[in-house]
Amino acid sequence: MIGPLLAGWAALSLVMALAWQVQRRLGNAGWVDAFWTFGLGGTGTALALLAGNGARRFLVAGLIAAWALRLGLHIAARTRGAPEDSRYAGFRQEWGSDFQRRMFSFLQIQAAAGAPLLVPMLVAARNPHPLGWPDALALILAALAVAGEALADRQLQAFRTDPANKGRVCDAGLWGWSRHPNYFFEWLHWFAYPLFALGGGLAWLAFIGPAFMYVLLVHVSGIPPLEAQMLRSRGDAYRAYRRRVSAFFPFPWPMPRRAP
Repeated sequence: MIGPLLAGWAALSLVMALAWQVQRRLGNAGWVDAFWTFGLGGTGTALALLAGNGARRFLVAGLIAAWALRLGLHIAARTRGAPEDSRYAGFRQEWGSDFQRRMFSFLQIQAAAGAPLLVPMLVAARNPHPLGWPDALALILAALAVAGEALADRQLQAFRTDPANKGRVCDAGLWGWSRHPNYFFEWLHWFAYPLFALGGGLAWLAFIGPAFMYVLLVHVSGIPPLEAQMLRSRGDAYRAYRRRVSAFFPFPWPMPRRAP
């Protein structure tokens, strides 16, 4: 399994090198997120088909492709014609004339961070156990996760495009249950791979996906920088939102405690 994973990491490294060239030419680093998503999805799909076993590899490959297409196209549509994402704009300001060099290194780190996410995809696709109820449950869970994330993205986009909501904090729909419902459903999607992997000898490795994504989304590159930006731009309105709405796990009622 090491060989396919090394090949996958090399492919991700090339994709992110291309992303660096594109963002340099367009002057908008927001495009790198779409490259990362399509790169991880394309690499995972290829590994599942080429290194997987039996019929399950087609189910896993189909799930990976559907996830990457939905999320990648959403990011691309959000980026096209829009100002640079606030995270990268902050990097551009902080790094100054050294931005391009440091951006290249940053994108290679992103490629390396994507490599562990290939593990659950490959373990799931290589599971030799006959198809059964865990596979059906995996597909149901994946469909729920992709649909939930798409719904959260649509609700946020609809809120932002309404002129009446300018300067306000989105708390419509799922955003009234979680401050980051799109992140929650993105995390939920990664539990499909352990279900696909059940019965295989290395099934436990598939839990790398949800564990790694939880750390990234909740503690590293997801919630912390985004909430810092929202506090700068929305101030007290966002502080009030944090007090009443859960950060990650959806709760359809006000939180009984103050957020830190």
